Amino acid sequence: MPAAGLLLAAGAGRRMGGPKALVELDGELLVHRALRVLAAGGAAPPTVVVGAQAARVRAAVGGAAEVVEAADWAEGMGASLRAGLTALEPTAAQAVVVHLVDLPGVTAEAVARLVALGTPGALARAAYGGAPAHPVLLGRAHWPAVREAAVGDAGARGYLRGNPAVVLVECGDIATPEDVDTPEQLHSREWR
Repeated sequence: MPAAGLLLAAGAGRRMGGPKALVELDGELLVHRALRVLAAGGAAPPTVVVGAQAARVRAAVGGAAEVVEAADWAEGMGASLRAGLTALEPTAAQAVVVHLVDLPGVTAEAVARLVALGTPGALARAAYGGAPAHPVLLGRAHWPAVREAAVGDAGARGYLRGNPAVVLVECGDIATPEDVDTPEQLHSREWR
C-alpha cells in the first residue's frame, strides 16, 4: 500500500456557519467530495479526522472511511494531523496523502501525482505556479517528527518549511489550491 489518504475535517467552520465537512457544493458534501478525490487519486484506504460536531460528521462519512476523533481539535490543524498519523501508525501504509476538507479545487489528478511518490522516505507537496500548498505527501519515516512539530493551526508547515527533502510537485495545470472559509467564497466560482 503506497499511500493512504488522510482527510482533516475537524474544524468548526465558524465563518462558514458550521463544519465545512457538512457544507454542500453542487449537491455533494465537501467531506464526500474530498474522499472521492482521494480515492480516485489512489490514496487509500482513507481516514477522516473529525472534531467539531463529530457525531454529525461521522454519520455523514458513514462507512466511506475510517473515522478518528481528535479530542483536542480546537487547538487547530496540528491536533488533527497528530490524531490522524497516530491512527495510521498500526497500518501497512508506507506514506500518506494529507488533504483538507475545504479545498474543493484539488483534483484526483493532483492526488495521483503525489501518490506516485509514495515511499517511506518521501516528503512532497503540491505546488501551484511553484508555490507550495496542499495536498501533502508524508512518508512513514517522517511521521514521528511531523507529529512532534504539528502544533497549533500550522499542521506540518513548520516541519516542511525549508526542509531540503521536500519535493514540490507542480499541480497548477490540473488543480487549484484555494481554500474556502465562507459561503461566498465557496459559491464565487466554478470548481474543477
